[in-house]
Amino acid sequence: MKFGFRIPSIKKRIAARTSLSRVVRHNLGFKAPRGWGWFTDPRKALYNRIYHRTTRGCLVILVPVMGFPAAFFILLIVLWQLGS
Repeated sequence: MKFGFRIPSIKKRIAARTSLSRVVRHNLGFKAPRGWGWFTDPRKALYNRIYHRTTRGCLVILVPVMGFPAAFFILLIVLWQLGS
């Protein structure tokens, strides 16, 4: 289990939104309502609940100081520098 700050990944963010299984599931209507994760996969729901309570996003520090647009722009620059 991870503790501390989460490191965002643009690749994972895009992959999660454009996966074939997600498109099929949404088009067929096999989607449980929000908050029903404990019903469809209890083990994963418990893990996610603990994970989200023990970690923080990287924008938590920057947003109150700069505002969201500026903090997001700085985050994109840092990720771009790390990637190259």
